[in-house]
Amino acid sequence: MFAIVESGGRQEKVEPGTVVLVDRVAAEAGATITWDKVLLVEGADGHIVSGQPYIKGATVTGVVVAEKLGPKIRVFKTKRRKQYRRTTGHRTIQTRVKVDSINL
Repeated sequence: MFAIVESGGRQEKVEPGTVVLVDRVAAEAGATITWDKVLLVEGADGHIVSGQPYIKGATVTGVVVAEKLGPKIRVFKTKRRKQYRRTTGHRTIQTRVKVDSINL
C-alpha cells in the first residue's frame, strides 16, 4: 500500500512505516501532521484510486522525527570580460516524517 501526496509543492511517494524527507514543516519533533492533498492511493489489494487532482476524504498521517539541513547548494554568478564573480550558497531546512497510516 502506498500513496502519493503533495507537500511543499512537490510530490512524494509514501508508505506506512517509512521515513520521508520533505521541505520544512512548521511542527516540533514528535508532533503529528496530516496531509490532505493526496493524489493517488494504491490499496492492499492492488486497487488504484486517483484524484482529480486530489482524492476527497483521503489523508496521510505521520509523526515528525526531526529537522535537518539539506545538501549545500552553490550558486555561482559571472559576467564575462567584466571581472565580476560571486559565489553564494544555501542549505534548505528539511523535515523527516515517519508515515503512520494512509486513510481513504
